[in-house]
Amino acid sequence: MARHSLRADLLMLLTALIWGTTFVAQKMGMDAIGPFLYTGLRFALGAVLLIPVLYWFSLRRRAQNTVSPVNRSAILGGIALGVVLTIGINLQQVGLMFTTVTNSGFITGLYVIMVPLLGLLIGQRTGAGTWLGASLAVVGMYLLSVGENFSVASGDWLQLAGAVIWGVHVLLAGRMASRHDPILIAYVQFITCALISSLLALAFEPWVLEKIIQALPAIVYGGALAVAVGFTLQLVAQRDAPPAHAAIILSLEAVFAAMAGWVMMDETLTLRGFIGCGLMFAGMLVAQLLPMLFKRPKALAESA
Repeated sequence: MARHSLRADLLMLLTALIWGTTFVAQKMGMDAIGPFLYTGLRFALGAVLLIPVLYWFSLRRRAQNTVSPVNRSAILGGIALGVVLTIGINLQQVGLMFTTVTNSGFITGLYVIMVPLLGLLIGQRTGAGTWLGASLAVVGMYLLSVGENFSVASGDWLQLAGAVIWGVHVLLAGRMASRHDPILIAYVQFITCALISSLLALAFEPWVLEKIIQALPAIVYGGALAVAVGFTLQLVAQRDAPPAHAAIILSLEAVFAAMAGWVMMDETLTLRGFIGCGLMFAGMLVAQLLPMLFKRPKALAESA
């Protein structure tokens, strides 16, 4: 179990690194094409790249005479996860048109707070640590996002709405990964997201071949790494990690996004912004670590 937990932590850390750096590709891709078209194309690419992996695992199962993971429950679960993914990723993508990579990364990372808060809706109790973490995160977001004239960028609000959806996605991903084959679930959710996003692009955005070619490097980076590798690793890792534990590691994408924005896009943060980022990150940590500190003495007392 310890080995599986360590592997899951390392996979999620790699996923956070990939997702954080992908914010730059997401923003650069929209220099040429619309947000829905970019999302549709990169998730279609991610689904195509996953086909050889699915085929390889099917050959292994055939050789071992094991039961196929394809069933009605898995397909419906993958579709449901794909719909949630579509909403979250497109809120994030459209929001990037009106805010910075740094802001987007940190506000998206608030799903680490949303996961335990949403747990209240399904009967999970939330302790003082979560409420303290949420308060720190809200203050931090205010310092990071609200200007001197008490104005908030419209993109920041979209990213905040997306953080709620990402919280739902982490909870649902943990449930699906523990019950079904994670590679199959990943493939179905990619196909679902690609189809819905492409339909939205057909309805609201132009399709110009020259523009798509211009955005191709960003599409390939976002599709091959963030989708085919990142979202697949998330599901594989969440088989061995509770949602709240997964969220704290995955939320480190906010730190990697800020670093990528600084290195690759010359984005800067004021002292106020740095303090806001620090408070948000502290809120993420407090929400997960403080309850563990209180549980440990209790566990020691019970063992004594």
